[in-house]
Amino acid sequence: MVATEVSKMDIMYRTQLMGELESLLLAADGSQYSEGAIKEALLLAKSCGIRLTLLYVNALSGSYESGGMTFVEHMDNNVSKYFDDLREMAAEENVELEIIVKRTNDTFEGIIEEAYDRRSDIIIMGRRGMTGLKRMLMGSVTAKVIAYAPCKVLVVPKDADIKGERIMLATDGSSFSSSAELEAINMAKRCPHVNSFTVLSVAQSDTKLSEAEDIAAKVKARAEALGVKAVTVTGVGSPYEVIINKAKELDINVILMGTHGRTGISKLLMGSVAERVIALSHCSVLVIKESMQ
Repeated sequence: MVATEVSKMDIMYRTQLMGELESLLLAADGSQYSEGAIKEALLLAKSCGIRLTLLYVNALSGSYESGGMTFVEHMDNNVSKYFDDLREMAAEENVELEIIVKRTNDTFEGIIEEAYDRRSDIIIMGRRGMTGLKRMLMGSVTAKVIAYAPCKVLVVPKDADIKGERIMLATDGSSFSSSAELEAINMAKRCPHVNSFTVLSVAQSDTKLSEAEDIAAKVKARAEALGVKAVTVTGVGSPYEVIINKAKELDINVILMGTHGRTGISKLLMGSVAERVIALSHCSVLVIKESMQ
């Protein structure tokens, strides 16, 4: 069992879906695979008018750290330039950027600990280039962060189109999708960038298509009751394949999905729909856990 889970479970908190974002945590490693995540994080910080915290997650030598978290002081030239470039990008977007580093044996534990310490509303991270279904299902840092995170996690491919104009909720009508449904409706309502909200429900066989249509229709009704226009879409087949294909067909910018509220990698089903979508999607994926009581 991971130490983070043991030490933090007693202070598990619930993020406020109805409220504005207040704390953004961007996990970056200096590689090209963080580029999309950086752009997405800057867009969110600018839209919300809040500070962005960047956590540098590569393994660091002892000279970079004293007593845990610290501001960057003695970095080599390449890393120093990387941070300077990030500060310049943030300044151009009028975003206040805080850069911190953490020395840790397990990258994902460093991310999770910082999310707890800052009571982050969302963790934003990039997707490695070597994705592939097999690699994703074997337990990447991304999968572990999702498993243990106390908040939402946004995974952004390097070349994702960072607009946030077209969002799609993938729902199966289960309790695991309820928080994602609320998040999608609230995002469509409060975010000025969103101009298209699609609700997708997938039937694994033709005989269950009417059930999928009912699920999507109920979400649409809830959205419209709050003044949010929604379009419903259904499909038949393997859920993750239908979600990925529909997102590409509709030129979706962000897919929203729910997953288990319980923590721990052992409880995050390897081979889940969410993992497969994250591994193979062309666009960003926002994962929301079932509401934790």
